[in-house]
Amino acid sequence: MKRGSLLLLAICLGGAWWHWHTREPSPITRAPGVLAPDPPRQRDLPAGTPLRHGDFDLTPLAEFNVQARLLSRLSYRFDEGAALAPLDFAIGWGRMSDTAVIERLGIQQGARFFTYRWEEQPPIPPDEIVRSATNVHIIPADAGVAGALSRLRAGEVIRLEGLLVEARRADGWHWRSSLSREDSGAGACELLLVQRVARVP
Repeated sequence: MKRGSLLLLAICLGGAWWHWHTREPSPITRAPGVLAPDPPRQRDLPAGTPLRHGDFDLTPLAEFNVQARLLSRLSYRFDEGAALAPLDFAIGWGRMSDTAVIERLGIQQGARFFTYRWEEQPPIPPDEIVRSATNVHIIPADAGVAGALSRLRAGEVIRLEGLLVEARRADGWHWRSSLSREDSGAGACELLLVQRVARVP
């Protein structure tokens, strides 16, 4: 086989490998209606001893429990946080779990942000969107949780339970979770050590 053909074959195989390992599970469609009416439950914690998680020390900030619609998901493999949180979930509750609202929003994820846009008028007030949806940086507590998370599909109602944390590494790198549902922009995402995960029928 000529060198050019070998190079082309290698590129094709590399592209196929990349697609296979970076694709997200296909989303599912849902009928209109609020699927997850309640906001997350959170209980702030006093300062405690950090938990060791691989190369990171995780300081628990709050217990966190949410049942929400998975709006979008995106895996990360090469940014600085990927070794800790290889997955981001954009989730919504209240009217942000209603297909009639979601279909009027253009929802995207990238660069560790969750963004949305609309044409002409928003389907619900913008401040309600902020209060009813968030981007969560997902830290799987163990391999079993990681496997369960990998199978969840956008459109499903899911339950996540765990700890909002501040992460630190020996070289000084750190990452801190938001503790509010009222914020937006940089620093507004939750950094969640997921200890339990379930798909809600």
